[in-house]
Amino acid sequence: MGLVLAIVSAICYGSASVFQAVAARRAPSSANVDAKSLVRVFAQWPYILGLGLDGLGFVAQFIALRSLPIFLVQAALAASLAVTAVVAIPILKLRLGAAQWLAVGGVCVGLALLGISAGHENANQPSWAFRIGLTISVPVLALIGLAVLKLKDPLRAASLGLVGGLFFGIVALAARSIADVDFVHWFTGPEVYTLVVAGVLAFVFYTIGLQRASVTTVTAGLVIGETVLPSVVGVLALGDSTRRGFIPVAAVGFALAIAASLMLARYGSLEEPDAEPKEKNPGTAELQAD
Repeated sequence: MGLVLAIVSAICYGSASVFQAVAARRAPSSANVDAKSLVRVFAQWPYILGLGLDGLGFVAQFIALRSLPIFLVQAALAASLAVTAVVAIPILKLRLGAAQWLAVGGVCVGLALLGISAGHENANQPSWAFRIGLTISVPVLALIGLAVLKLKDPLRAASLGLVGGLFFGIVALAARSIADVDFVHWFTGPEVYTLVVAGVLAFVFYTIGLQRASVTTVTAGLVIGETVLPSVVGVLALGDSTRRGFIPVAAVGFALAIAASLMLARYGSLEEPDAEPKEKNPGTAELQAD
């Protein structure tokens, strides 16, 4: 059931990315990031719909993190890029080639390998020092995100996706750090506050990135940020493990799922509004190989 919920979460997140991309591209974009441009994005119904799907996805992710290792849940979320690519076919007029469909299959195989190899999450509560360190990492990462805004595109867009992904990784680690789902004791520790602030900042930086590059390009950075580092922390600091003797299977599955997701991002190329159209329909966007 935990794996099913992780996959449901990926479907919700991947679909939400497409609707948020629609809202980001409908809003006027400027060289400088300001509150007014973000409000134009947030106020559109596709973005609101995307937020609703993100909410459902988080609930499923939170429940999955209660029974599965972080590396499995976050790798399942990497499949959201495959979901994004597939959902974008009718909505953003994307077209997937053979390589992209192969990458979608690779994501599925990687998740299957992870599913049969993962053990249960470690029930031990993280130390107080770990939880405080997680809280401190939020403003530090926010400062890094502000520095990223000064970079030039397309590096800025990909880096914004990475920063957003790292914030989502902090959300996963904070959710995992909550000992019991007890509303009376939730607010006595820093985990809930860390989760909320990191989640808001993740959406902000990810949305800014969506205004400057294709949804798959920005989501590629997000996938790396929300999977690799949190998974390593889960194994080294939180005691996540595989079934006995299944470490090689889990390693191959994780690498395959992430590599296939990044392969989708590498081939992702949405036409910019001012680009010369390649088809009779100027609204058509393509996924094509280099």
